[in-house]
Amino acid sequence: MRAKLRLMGFRAAAVKPLNEEAAAELGAELLGEAIVFGVGGLCLYLEYARQAGQARRKEEEQAATLRDLRHRLECLQAQLEAVVGKLPPPPLPGYGHGEGASEAPAG
Repeated sequence: MRAKLRLMGFRAAAVKPLNEEAAAELGAELLGEAIVFGVGGLCLYLEYARQAGQARRKEEEQAATLRDLRHRLECLQAQLEAVVGKLPPPPLPGYGHGEGASEAPAG
């Protein structure tokens, strides 16, 4: 009875003893409520853990995708540098692209 009064927010200095039947009923009620709250708390914890696991997996997948994209970008940059290295040097400024390039066709 003291536990029930404390849960409800009351401070009782002295509580008269309950008969055996009332005490058993009150104890069963408190035990039932404790079980319900315990199961509810466990469900909340399990749901939180599940959500945290999903978020962690999603972040790991995004990190793996980002690493893959960076690797592919580095490969493409290397290929581009190789292709640019094979090109002939650009013409000097002020010069045409060959002789007679500025002449009009005869005709």
